[in-house]
Amino acid sequence: MGLLDKMLGNASEIDVAEVSEELSPIIGENESIERVFKEIRDMYVFTTKRLILIDKQGITGRKVDYHTIPYRAITQFKIESAGHFDMDAELKIWISGQDNPIEKELNKNVVVGIQKTLANHLV
Repeated sequence: MGLLDKMLGNASEIDVAEVSEELSPIIGENESIERVFKEIRDMYVFTTKRLILIDKQGITGRKVDYHTIPYRAITQFKIESAGHFDMDAELKIWISGQDNPIEKELNKNVVVGIQKTLANHLV
């Protein structure tokens, strides 16, 4: 991903090997990382057991919010694709026991990969 892509907020799937060491403290012993999508500093990490939403906050990115969602807790998800003039798509994930979905804006470059990975895990 080039500098221009980062400034524009373009997202992409990244190689698991690039983030394996960084994520090793939060990955369980019987768990492995399958796919990772990155948007500027935020990541969507799909493991064999859960989806981890990583939100790096602040100017330095030292404050990090890790939101774990076990696949078994996801009751449904919805993706609204980006239009011609809209750069972002929208992801909504409903979790059992919660009334309101988790909502994330996605760059249109990662929508298909995230949708396909969620669908594979929710079969």
